[in-house]
Amino acid sequence: MPEVIMYTTAICPYCVAAKNFLKSRGAAYREVRVDIDPAARALMMETSRRTSVPQIFINGLHVGGYEELVALDRSGDLQPMLAAAP
Repeated sequence: MPEVIMYTTAICPYCVAAKNFLKSRGAAYREVRVDIDPAARALMMETSRRTSVPQIFINGLHVGGYEELVALDRSGDLQPMLAAAP
């Protein structure tokens, strides 16, 4: 199984959309809530160089947010990433 980590907050429509999108593709993910964990927010900002959520990592590779996730799917690059084990 690939390792999918998604940094989110409680009230974020793009986070909800990204979670539903990954579920529709059969991908499991680990959600990290940055609104309740300042250390996780700092790590997210350090590794992604972004402050917005969601921030999604697949097998350690930062893929971006919801729009980048959908773009990966449309280009055909998402499924191979989800099929690869870390």
